[in-house]
Amino acid sequence: MTEIFFLEYPPCSTCQKARRWLEANLVEFTARHIVKDRPSADELRRWHKLSGLPLKKFFNTSGLVYKSLNLKNRLPNMSETEQYEILASDGMLVKRPLLITNKGVIPGFNPDAWSKLLGLA
Repeated sequence: MTEIFFLEYPPCSTCQKARRWLEANLVEFTARHIVKDRPSADELRRWHKLSGLPLKKFFNTSGLVYKSLNLKNRLPNMSETEQYEILASDGMLVKRPLLITNKGVIPGFNPDAWSKLLGLA
């Protein structure tokens, strides 16, 4: 059986909706608080590579921390390693929720994509 990880920020309404969706679809998962137990740069690197998505998709671009650090203008000049390090520095910078399996990773809640990854579609 595939182990499924769900990285969430519990007060986030999208995370709450995603959790309800997982539970309604009887998906067994291990939850992790993205701020209290933030991902390491190595975890983010692995998940990014597994996702096949641009690294920018892992940033919470609408968040206050992203805006306060002026990352919109800074990211294009940062190396990939620097981007992983800054993402790992604060869980609020990471796009949430994150659905992680050994088959793929999806940042953000997208029921259709999640269904496909989990084999529910």
